[in-house]
Amino acid sequence: MSEQQRPSRPLEPPILAVDDVVVRFPVAHSMLDRLAGRPPRAVHALNGVRLEVRRGETLGIVGESGCGKSTLARTIVRLIEPNDGRVRFEGHDIGSLSGSERRAFNRRVQMIFQDPYGSLNPRMTVRQVLTEALTVHAMRPKSEIPARIAELLDLVRLPADAADRLPHQFSGGQRQRIGIARALAVEPEVLVADELVSALDVSVQAQVVNLLLELQEKLYLTVLFVAHDLRLVRHISHRVAVMYLGSIVEIGDTEALFSAPRHPYTRALLDAAPDMDPSHRTGRAGARGELPSPLDIPSGCPFHTRCPYVFDRCRTERPLLTERNPVQRAACHLVDFGRPGASIVA
Repeated sequence: MSEQQRPSRPLEPPILAVDDVVVRFPVAHSMLDRLAGRPPRAVHALNGVRLEVRRGETLGIVGESGCGKSTLARTIVRLIEPNDGRVRFEGHDIGSLSGSERRAFNRRVQMIFQDPYGSLNPRMTVRQVLTEALTVHAMRPKSEIPARIAELLDLVRLPADAADRLPHQFSGGQRQRIGIARALAVEPEVLVADELVSALDVSVQAQVVNLLLELQEKLYLTVLFVAHDLRLVRHISHRVAVMYLGSIVEIGDTEALFSAPRHPYTRALLDAAPDMDPSHRTGRAGARGELPSPLDIPSGCPFHTRCPYVFDRCRTERPLLTERNPVQRAACHLVDFGRPGASIVA
């Protein structure tokens, strides 16, 4: 699998939009907390996330563990309801959908989960799993379901006899292909892949990722690819969004973001990524210190406690996600950070 970046697609209307989404998970308020007069606390999982996903593109979402990537993915497919903000699909607020409109959305936006072992019912054969998806959404008449199952297995490169086997009879990579086939059974327009290959051996990861690339091109799918592996994201994505403590700190075309990141956190992620070529290694220090607790987000820029370029404004004023060039936006007070040949100016 090459690390060559995917070329940007022509601009398309956004199919998905996330508008200032906030998600908080309350923490149990103990009796001692009540007696001491402490206010209830919450994990601030998403803090005003805003992004758009264009039809037919692959948007990679990266960041450290605990930054909110999976929470964002689950909010987009409405497994989690936001405390504030909204998610729009083709301009419609998905939180207001009900009945047949809700079922239509569930069919058109599908999620592929991280764990290929836990996401399949161990007592159902592959045929039963796919038949259930096809039947619930009335995708085919009963007489056409066997032929459609054969098509789906061929699409994800599984043998025809896989249909009558149970999940424990497959390898991890094969189970993830079954998960992809189940998602494709309802003919979605958007796939949300949450750490699709992180549970797989490295030798299998490339096969599954390349399969997803082929399916995306063949079926003109819109893909949200959530991952922590920068090499995979660089290989598969047209654009990349970088998350830190529940916020997007940089978003832009893959080529621009990897060649000239405009946020210090993005630079730190790239510097921390392993590189087998000694000539590409850098002596720059990455992010210093520990990731702050999502129970207590720092004031101002959330990255200021770890940023080597921090100054007074960073500690008090939260930076907005602003345009740095036509294909890149960053939330940083250092307006010239990452610009080739430019000094850093506040």
